Amino acid sequence: MKKIRTRFAPSPTGYMHIGNLRTALYEYLVAKGSGGDFVLRIEDTDQSRLVEGAIDIIYDTLNSVGLNYDEGPDKGGKFGPYVQSERLSIYKDYAEKLIDLSGAHYCFCSEDDIQAQRDEAERAGTPFKFRDPCHGITLAEARACIQSGQSFVVRQTIQLEGDKTTYHDEVYGDIEVDRDILDESILMKSDGYPTYNFCNVVDDHLMEITHVVRGNEYLSSTPKYNMIYDSFGWDRPSYIHLPPVMKDEQHKLSKRNGDASFQDLVAKGYLGAAILNYIALLGWSPETEQEIYTLEELTKAFHISRISKSPAIFDIEKLKWMNGMYLRAMTVAEFNTLCLPYYMSSIQRQCDLMEVSKILQPRVNILGEIPEMVDFIDVLPEYDVTMFFHKKMKTDKDICLRALHASLDVYEAISDWTSVHELQERLSKLPEFMQLKNGQVYWPIRTAVTGKQFTPGGALEIPYILGKEETIHRTNVAISKLEAYQPI
Repeated sequence: MKKIRTRFAPSPTGYMHIGNLRTALYEYLVAKGSGGDFVLRIEDTDQSRLVEGAIDIIYDTLNSVGLNYDEGPDKGGKFGPYVQSERLSIYKDYAEKLIDLSGAHYCFCSEDDIQAQRDEAERAGTPFKFRDPCHGITLAEARACIQSGQSFVVRQTIQLEGDKTTYHDEVYGDIEVDRDILDESILMKSDGYPTYNFCNVVDDHLMEITHVVRGNEYLSSTPKYNMIYDSFGWDRPSYIHLPPVMKDEQHKLSKRNGDASFQDLVAKGYLGAAILNYIALLGWSPETEQEIYTLEELTKAFHISRISKSPAIFDIEKLKWMNGMYLRAMTVAEFNTLCLPYYMSSIQRQCDLMEVSKILQPRVNILGEIPEMVDFIDVLPEYDVTMFFHKKMKTDKDICLRALHASLDVYEAISDWTSVHELQERLSKLPEFMQLKNGQVYWPIRTAVTGKQFTPGGALEIPYILGKEETIHRTNVAISKLEAYQPI
């Protein structure tokens, strides 16, 4: 059996779009699930769209999520070079061969000629399809025109024998396309650069790619690629066309529309592994109810037959949940290490950051949430005294003042504040000692030291993090607020 080889051929035009990363993932899984090769090839033939630094983004993205390619521009391999702009002479040679095989032809039409046909179609109310008058030029005449310095492109020649053309797709089954909708697209531009329609076919053949994985927007144009394969007498690859990733039922997820890229999500505090896990499920369904997968587990579980034909909607809330699951699966030490850059930018007070991590880990879903969750550590926010009065906790002014005075007694009695266990043990005894419910004691204590309605951690954890002096200060501020409060 022929070794399976897939390729990821992104254009270096900016950040990594989620749909592109999912394609790379599926290509990786198709290859690695069968012990095959995963190849990275850079498609940079559209020079007008190139973005400086984008190739490094491609490398960094794939490496950061573990999609380790076997061959590529920075790794080499026996089928290089792996950057298309370094393969121009190859495409030129194969374009000339294709012309000799009647699979393509030289075209000397100007933009004005093409526009004239477009205008005519518009006036007639018919769909525009360029009808190339250069079909009437013999090969000898065409080469004479080229010799004289005329500008030209190479266009594919669509042979019109038969009404339809068919091929098989691993996801969508047998696909039938009317030949008369296939336009004779440009294969080689006037600047000598090939188009996607041509260079990818040539490269896929020369690099022995067995499975082409791409979006289903290419379903209708794949017959044109097959005609190139057939003209050369090459074997067609297996096709795996993927359903689109949608932002909602009507709109595709698209970086052109400002939708989040992989880099945007990472910058917001999502983990690369969680993103990869989530997008694996956008268009593929496992045989079990399992949702959390390592890349190794995905490689074993993935099968082409489980890829859906239906579009998948990107649900940011589901990704947020999954990201939280990844964070909670870490050790506290691992989680703390991830959090340190966020702490450095949002906590200036000297405190035990490991204890901060302990209270955050069960509650954080995205690392980017951390600054807002811990902002009370540095500065006690201004707050409304009525926040102390909680209907469910059954707290009133008298109960809150009793709880806060009792907590002050605990704080002042502790000489060694470095013992978190002693502080928590003493505070935890207050409700029983005061013959109050836990919430009646803990709610006012937590409110006093944080000044916020919701916080990670509570009355038993936060005083230790703030330190003795600051905890006593904030508690006294709260007592003053309560004593001055006069209910209406």
